[in-house]
Amino acid sequence: MSTVIIIGAQWGDEGKGKIVDYLANRFDIVARYSGGHNAGHTMAIGAEKFVLQLVPSGILRPGKRAVIGNGVVVDPAALLKEIDGLEARGVTVRDRLFVSDRAHLIFPYHRLVEQELENAPGRTHIGTTMKGIGPAYQDKVARLGVRVGDSLDATNFRALVGRVVEDRRNLLRGMGSVATIDGEAIVSDYLAMCERLRPLITDTAGLLNREIKAGKSVLMEGAQGTLLDVDHGTYPFVTSSNATAGGACTGTGIPPTSITAAVGVSKAYATRVGAGPFPSEDTGPIGEALRKGGNEFGSVTGRARRCGWIDLPVLRYSAAINGLSSLIITKLDVLDAFDEIRVCTAYELDGATVHELPASIQAWERLKPIYKTLPGWKSLTFGVTRFEDLPAQARSYMDYLEGELGIEASIISTGPERDQSIVRTGTRLEQILPR
Repeated sequence: MSTVIIIGAQWGDEGKGKIVDYLANRFDIVARYSGGHNAGHTMAIGAEKFVLQLVPSGILRPGKRAVIGNGVVVDPAALLKEIDGLEARGVTVRDRLFVSDRAHLIFPYHRLVEQELENAPGRTHIGTTMKGIGPAYQDKVARLGVRVGDSLDATNFRALVGRVVEDRRNLLRGMGSVATIDGEAIVSDYLAMCERLRPLITDTAGLLNREIKAGKSVLMEGAQGTLLDVDHGTYPFVTSSNATAGGACTGTGIPPTSITAAVGVSKAYATRVGAGPFPSEDTGPIGEALRKGGNEFGSVTGRARRCGWIDLPVLRYSAAINGLSSLIITKLDVLDAFDEIRVCTAYELDGATVHELPASIQAWERLKPIYKTLPGWKSLTFGVTRFEDLPAQARSYMDYLEGELGIEASIISTGPERDQSIVRTGTRLEQILPR
């Protein structure tokens, strides 16, 4: 039995989709534990490209089962569109995908509220995707949420939605919005969509725990990354859920005692989408070269990602918060074109050198990165599958990161395809994966 969590070790977009897809072949079940359809995982498989927003990446491995856990917020229209799209391309989803009856639903009024919040004068602009994720989590915490399982009883569902619709009408009016909410249309549409999902809806916590007890292995994937975690990220410039390892337990119902290990995924540089602090960001030619070389545009929104050099204080923090036992580095090949590579080793804050991340957003904004410069390799690493075949400077770069972080780099991705990876032998990851 092996239950492993895959964690984004930076601000998300680290390439977790490829890694989960790659590792899924070793596991029986892949479970998603947080976020909504605001995040996308991109996988390149031969000539085909798949972008998954809600369905766990493991669905692309024949015979593997996939679970959308209770910690995910679900837009049924987005989920059905994704299922239909996958099945149209020959991927069997029915009988392999299970949706938690305790996952909360996203409704049209959540998107309306989010639009008003993001555009309200005087409010902090977070840079959300406007898909209603934040307000859906707000309703969950306020005990106003409507869950997937509620749709199985039409009478109860109608009453629950009706109560929230009236509340949201009042809220939007108070915010000065002229938007209207058609409660009857929402109920009718959602009952129809959830009826299509009915065969997939179940108690996924019970399912997962039974399977683990029976000796099955589970790979757990979240959305976003550690620095976007609502508790441990650059608050308030964060997502609305727990993207860290703790969220995997609360978001699936798998107890901490069943977790084998947490594995972090980091790019060989750093990116961030949306507003918020990013100490090692480069807003000049270097950042543009990283963006172009790494095709750094959101798979869901198409937004250009902010780019910069890798940040060791962020990765050390991520390792501590998540208890990382292994690190996976992606997009090493994007650094092939650089004469020099910089690594943020610490920060200057008000004249003092600091190695830890502050809680205050004001302090974050005053951080100045302290860099160490390493030689580039100026030769291709794209598609390399053996560590010894990397240029000497690329090997030295990886050795330096491992030494500074005290964590092994068990897999190094050198391209978007499944087989464009260096899988190192004798690592901790090799020991924890199912045989």
